[in-house]
Amino acid sequence: MRGLGLGALSHANWHAGFVSFENPYWAQLSILQAAHAAEILIKARIAEEHPLLIFRELPKQQGSEIASLSQSRLLSEGRTYDFSELPDRLWATTGLHLPNRSLYNSFGRLRNTIQHFTYPEGHDLSQRALDFIFGVIDPFINSCWGLYGVDFVEDYDGIVDFAATLLRRQIHFLISPDLTRDWSHIHDPWHGVEDSYRREMENRLIQSQRGAEESSGSI
Repeated sequence: MRGLGLGALSHANWHAGFVSFENPYWAQLSILQAAHAAEILIKARIAEEHPLLIFRELPKQQGSEIASLSQSRLLSEGRTYDFSELPDRLWATTGLHLPNRSLYNSFGRLRNTIQHFTYPEGHDLSQRALDFIFGVIDPFINSCWGLYGVDFVEDYDGIVDFAATLLRRQIHFLISPDLTRDWSHIHDPWHGVEDSYRREMENRLIQSQRGAEESSGSI
């Protein structure tokens, strides 16, 4: 389940961070994919406590049935928690608080609007997707599994181009060890960004570099 969620995250990052001349709906798709990634990843963490905890409704025993609950019945008759219910379920089962709950809720409403009605005009949907990914999913997967959202993108050239996109859009993201090693390949990373954003991200880069040095035993 976690692998599938990370796959959806990679897809969302790719569609939010770049554009396609063949498909004009990448930005809209990135909203749907980011919400899907969050839903699967939260369920993955809950399921680590027990797989049945992700289900709001379980199949009922039939008559004098004594056999164990089958996977096929669970998948066909069980009902998992909805997107809006997952933060409370996460807290109740693991004690974890989902980062930026208000952002999570507003993003869910945006996802529903796009999925069931239409996409709102006058919104930078790629920015909205990236704000959600790195405001909610990034700190969540880092606290749960030590993972970094920036490392998951379907870019054949690696994470450098994607990181450059995040910097240009002034997205606050956690800097992974992999990106720290490749940071020098980002061309002019601070071009056009605000001083406050640059200071924050430089501090994060320094912390990541120190962590890499400590883990390698060089200090």
